[in-house]
Amino acid sequence: MTVQSAVRIAVLAPQVADQIAAGEVVERPASVVKELVENALDAGARAIRVEIEDGGKSLIRVSDDGEGMGRADAELALSRHATSKIREAADLIGVGTFGFRGEALPAIASVSRFELETSPDGVTGTRLRLVGGKREAVDDVVRQRGTTVTVRALFFNTPARRKFLRAQATETRAVAEAVTLLALTRPDTAFTLSSDERTLIDVRPAADAIERVAALWGGALADTLLPIAHREGPLEVRGFAQRPAQAKPTGRKGYVFVRGRPIRDPFILRAAEAGYRSTLAPDDRPSLILFLDLPGDAVDVNVHPSKLEVRFRDKFFVEKVVQEAVRGALGPLTAAAPLGAGDSGFGARVSWSDGSVPQDLFADPRVPSPEPRAPPLLQVFDTYILFQSDSGVAIVDQHSAHERVLYERVMRQLTGDGAPAQRLLLPLTLDFSGPELEAIEAHRELLRRVGFEVEPFSGRSVVVHTAPNPHPRFDAARCLQELVADLAGGRFGALANRLERFAATFACRAAIKAGQRLEVEEMRELVLRLLGATLPAHDVHGRPTIVQLPKGELERRFGRS
Repeated sequence: MTVQSAVRIAVLAPQVADQIAAGEVVERPASVVKELVENALDAGARAIRVEIEDGGKSLIRVSDDGEGMGRADAELALSRHATSKIREAADLIGVGTFGFRGEALPAIASVSRFELETSPDGVTGTRLRLVGGKREAVDDVVRQRGTTVTVRALFFNTPARRKFLRAQATETRAVAEAVTLLALTRPDTAFTLSSDERTLIDVRPAADAIERVAALWGGALADTLLPIAHREGPLEVRGFAQRPAQAKPTGRKGYVFVRGRPIRDPFILRAAEAGYRSTLAPDDRPSLILFLDLPGDAVDVNVHPSKLEVRFRDKFFVEKVVQEAVRGALGPLTAAAPLGAGDSGFGARVSWSDGSVPQDLFADPRVPSPEPRAPPLLQVFDTYILFQSDSGVAIVDQHSAHERVLYERVMRQLTGDGAPAQRLLLPLTLDFSGPELEAIEAHRELLRRVGFEVEPFSGRSVVVHTAPNPHPRFDAARCLQELVADLAGGRFGALANRLERFAATFACRAAIKAGQRLEVEEMRELVLRLLGATLPAHDVHGRPTIVQLPKGELERRFGRS
């Protein structure tokens, strides 16, 4: 006699299935807000209001002025796997909306006291009420065009999940972050967020992304951001990168959006930071807001239930282009730090007419020329070089500027045939500590390439036969001693590349110092070389090499505007 085993597999009841789906898309109140606001944006909303109480545990209400729904669509919207966004499997590739999964609304409704009120025309409307996913009532209502979703007592019927919610302040911050992210994606839409009747976010439609950034975080942050606009092949990268001089060790904002969707991708941010190479202080982290746009078939947005992660078809290509995009944003002179508020209200974004200073600006004023007389160069405090640009006054820090020029020159020398060296009539004999002698031995070839020919002498002494000559005031002995001390102490260890560390250390020690008086010809040559650098606006420490005082700011200060 054969004994059949008991059946162990069963089809889940719809209510249980809905709660499992809720576990995928509804982690906390911020998840609910994200889903509902994305639905509002997909419905064409131009104004979205979010209200929460008790961090969203007691109440979440999202109201919009989008398309709204008729009764039949409203009822279907609360059915699992119901959507207006796809019709067949092929539509999953390159979906252009924020979401398409049919689980969101029924999943939210299954773990809350839920109400949906909607109207497609501002004349007829529908109200649906559900408790724990069970329909309680369907009524006609009179309301304006759009939709309002009210979620009360989130997780009231799943206490085990409710107890894992964080403190009210923590959940409120998470909701504010979710709204902020979505507000960044759509500057043309108004967003309001209130918590326990206190307004946290209130931004009107903005003309552009930088205006939205200023509305969310203030003009002080917007002043420090440089625009990114770069395309390579199918990938376009837009957004903002913070000036290196304003980057700080803490408090940075790092956001990545792919096809308008906010995602978490530390590798993209790391690639963007690599674009700052040789411009940042060791521990500083710049704020970055990156928008990546590429064809739908080049990215899979369906690898995470909440679509917070994506998979790129060519990950390394994307990271390379992001790095180049940031590098390009830091390159022009428009990356130079501004002085004053400027005409825009978000800091001066001034530049010379063609992105560089005309060569004749630095022509010798004593030599007759058919062109107008060039503005003079002026050194003040034996440290700063001033000159007039097309739209204001430019101020160059001579040490930082020369440091940038030398760094880029030395990087070329280290990867080429080296620098021309000057043989000393009287070789230098210098003493070093044990660790410093080890540093000399480890970097002997690099020292030779920048012009120092060094050989052991006796004990802790070495003999220096040749030295570079980067400027007339160069002190070869002092430079070598400071350079070796830095190499032994690992001062520039934050730079990942060994050549970059060496070049940055040499440039810092060999550059013209603050307090050294320069001749007009020296100032002219330094500024011209700075303007020809790859990253002219910042030295290797992240400090600005040049700041700009716009004419409009001068006129404002003197009451002329």
